[in-house]
Amino acid sequence: MNEFLAQFENASALQWALVIVIMVFVWFLPVLLAMVFNRRQVKLIAIACVPAGLSLFAWSAVMVWAVTGKAVEKYLPERVKARL
Repeated sequence: MNEFLAQFENASALQWALVIVIMVFVWFLPVLLAMVFNRRQVKLIAIACVPAGLSLFAWSAVMVWAVTGKAVEKYLPERVKARL
């Protein structure tokens, strides 16, 4: 455990910048996937990503929402599709 903490203490600025970039990428991954699968609700998914990144459960729910956008519309009844 001490070796693990020592690596954090000895990390350079470049290493910290890389870690931060990777964290931001993972945090907003649902937005990138929503651009492909669920274009209609990209803005809402982007807004939901900000607080959802603090909870693995909420982030997973936003990820599912982002990926299943068009799949949900595919299986909706015709009368519900007409309202959308």
